[in-house]
Amino acid sequence: MTEKKELNFEDAMQELEQVVERLEQGDVPLEKAISMFQEGMNLSKQCHEKLEQVEKQMDHILHEDGELELLHFQEDE
Repeated sequence: MTEKKELNFEDAMQELEQVVERLEQGDVPLEKAISMFQEGMNLSKQCHEKLEQVEKQMDHILHEDGELELLHFQEDE
């Protein structure tokens, strides 16, 4: 089993795109496809976690006083 490598967001997305592209080609043996799928899920999780971290950082930057402000957007009718 390979150990989980920590990548920056861009590298993780690039590797995830390569895994998806290879799986979509359909010429991967089943055992390898399962392994690649697991790798893709790990990469997807890393990307999701990094996006959540950035979202929290942005929330902190925008609301340094600790106050949460709800923004309401109105649709054009």
